[in-house]
Amino acid sequence: MEPFWPRRSPHFLACRRAVRPFDGPAVIGLSGGADSLALVAAAAAERKDVSAVVVDHQLQPGSAEVAKRAAQQARSLGVEADIVTVEVGSGNVEAAARTARYRALHSFGHDVWVAHTADDQAETLLLGALRGNPAAMLPRSGRLMRPFLNVRRADTEGACREIGMQWWDDPMNEDEAYRRVGVRRQAIPLLSELVGGDCVPALAHTAERIARAQEIVDAYAAAEKTVHCAQLANLPEVVRRTRVHAWLLEHGATANRAQLESIDRLIIAWRGQTGVDLANGVQVIRRDGELAIVRRK
Repeated sequence: MEPFWPRRSPHFLACRRAVRPFDGPAVIGLSGGADSLALVAAAAAERKDVSAVVVDHQLQPGSAEVAKRAAQQARSLGVEADIVTVEVGSGNVEAAARTARYRALHSFGHDVWVAHTADDQAETLLLGALRGNPAAMLPRSGRLMRPFLNVRRADTEGACREIGMQWWDDPMNEDEAYRRVGVRRQAIPLLSELVGGDCVPALAHTAERIARAQEIVDAYAAAEKTVHCAQLANLPEVVRRTRVHAWLLEHGATANRAQLESIDRLIIAWRGQTGVDLANGVQVIRRDGELAIVRRK
């Protein structure tokens, strides 16, 4: 039986329009929240070749029931749904859960659609800026698609109301111990008050420009395969550091901002200094004019 789509549904229409440029086959990460429910519903209404995947992180009591209900809602919209249970690693809970979630979603071998909105984009920009690295998301990043980056959270919630879908409110979204929640509930309302209007569109637009610029930098850095210090030193700083960061990732290593600055000094301010220690016994050194990675036992 085909689901019923209301005749007058301005919020749902905004969601439907957003998914039209995207094509399947794809899996949609479905949490049961308003954003992902609206994405599944919009894709169903536009007859996209998609299925839903509900990832149960097992972080809260009753998470299995939440996952089961979300999967049933997707099926009621005519979309096939699977539930995947994952184990979240130690350390930063948000980061570990995100890593486990994307690993599960990408395991299906299709493009992955997630329901990040313009509000999420604004929050991401501010959080990155507070870390000294303004971050932003692109609508398409490899096989990861974000059809709703120009859609507001008010539209996804409005869409769910228009089509009669009750969404799940994650208790973690109310806990201001998480920085993103604090930015959402305190910083953005205060910024809107300061500028005398909704600050999210301007922040989201700025984030989009940053993401587009970073895309160009990444492409430039990817073309520069060298780790020879003299050649790296001739690159613009942002390209050089992007290239070094990518090189580290290729070798299973990561570096924070201070460590990247120290590695940069190995390249442009060489005075015979010792290597730069990273996590897990990894050290970056300069040897014969090139960067090299050594792993201490």
